Amino acid sequence: MDRIAAALGDPARWRIVELLTERPRSVGELAELTGLRQPQTTKHLQTLARAGLVVVFPLGQRRVYAVESAPLATLAGRLRDLADVTEAHQGERDVIAQYRTSIDTESALADRARWADGRTFSFERVLAASPAVVWRHWGEPDLLASWWAPQSMSITECALEPRPGGRVVLEYRDAEGRYRSEGQVHIAKEPEHLVFDLSVLDAEGAVSFTGHYDLKFTATPAGTQLRLDLRITESTIEALPYIAGIETGWGPVLDNLADAVGSFTGRK
Repeated sequence: MDRIAAALGDPARWRIVELLTERPRSVGELAELTGLRQPQTTKHLQTLARAGLVVVFPLGQRRVYAVESAPLATLAGRLRDLADVTEAHQGERDVIAQYRTSIDTESALADRARWADGRTFSFERVLAASPAVVWRHWGEPDLLASWWAPQSMSITECALEPRPGGRVVLEYRDAEGRYRSEGQVHIAKEPEHLVFDLSVLDAEGAVSFTGHYDLKFTATPAGTQLRLDLRITESTIEALPYIAGIETGWGPVLDNLADAVGSFTGRK
């Protein structure tokens, strides 16, 4: 497949294949139709032949080339597969596009320290599990780590101690760096109400901004109605990309939580 793709990556060779799909042609005819010199045309045909895309028929003094359909069908199938996978993950691309738009919007506002203080966000999900199970997914490190980060990130430390004064830590990495947040629990009324602060830290360990999280877990016939209210405090100008990503970021993360509790098989 790599050899086929490489062979077709040259515009001249692509044009030659297009011409050969119509009918077999001689080297001279291909040279005339493509505007190439005959030696150049021959080299291109040799490359296509090595990739299995064309076959040559020596006819006396003439050499006539014909295209092979099987490699093209294989390539077409692979491209269809790639298109199907791309379409299936179109939502992830949309999230990135929305994030880019949010950064552009917030850039006009982030002109001073504490620019985003008081900004609020709210998210709701109906989760197919009891409040007790959802609570465990917030309070048990292994369960918390199974959902509380974008899928492209690797969690290196994750803890939320569900008691007043309890520690909150989220640290994850990707190929570009390390991201750490630290905070403290203020209210922990199992399994109904959880309140904590969490500060995103910069590379030097200084606070970039703090989020005040207020979560309510309400039992419903379908499972649990989760409501997350988030209020920004201590915002810095450097916090712009983080704050711009809150709206688009928490949606997929809560989807991860929904998947995690929906497939949970531990002790209820």
